[in-house]
Formats: sequence, structure tokens, C-alpha cells
Amino acid sequence: MPWFAASAIMFVKYKDGKQNGYPVWENVHLIEATTPEEAEQKAIKRAKEDEGDSSGSFVWNDRPATWMFAGIRKILAVSHPDLNGTQFDGAEVTFSEFEVTTEADLNALVNGEDVRILYCAD
Repeated sequence: MPWFAASAIMFVKYKDGKQNGYPVWENVHLIEATTPEEAEQKAIKRAKEDEGDSSGSFVWNDRPATWMFAGIRKILAVSHPDLNGTQFDGAEVTFSEFEVTTEADLNALVNGEDVRILYCAD
């Protein structure tokens, strides 16, 4: 059966006061499914398991908060040369395309530092 990489968008919703920004995580889940549509349904179910507030103990920036599922951003077929359906070292699970302005920004990105990027939609 084929494998898919499902990009689930999760965000932090504060339980108190005004929300001026939305911390966002993109979680990539490896999903085994017959079709991209089936993979999406399985990914939605899986991502919703990550919603919640850890029994009321979750905080973000010292504020009580909860993780919320926003949606599935993309579903990509996993590219791997092993055709027997098993994953192995070196498989391409997902990709994203974006642009940085300078080589210094490129280096910052590679080093895991804060940098502004232009995200290119698929």
C-alpha cells in the first residue's frame, strides 16, 4: 500500500484575553493509505488526537492555552525507490518550497536561526 506525508497545521489558542498572534506548528505524519483522499481522512483523525491542553496544564508564553487542529495543508506521496512498500533510509517524506532574500538569510535558515522566508504554495 502507498505511503503519504500529511502536513497537519496545529495552532495555539489562548484560553484568556486577546490573541494577537497565532503560534503555528506544521506536523508531518506518515500515513499508509490506498489513495490521497483516504490518507487525508486518516491524517485528520490523527492530527485531532494532538488537540488539547494536557489536562489543563498546557501554557504558552505563560498563558493557559490549548492546541487546536486547523487543517491538512498538503498530502504528498512518499518517494522511495524500494517498490515493495516498505520505508527505508533516505526516503523523501515531504518537501516545502520557500525563498530567502540573501545568502546570510540562507545560512541562518540552515543553522536553525530565525529568518524571514517567502513560503511558496504548492
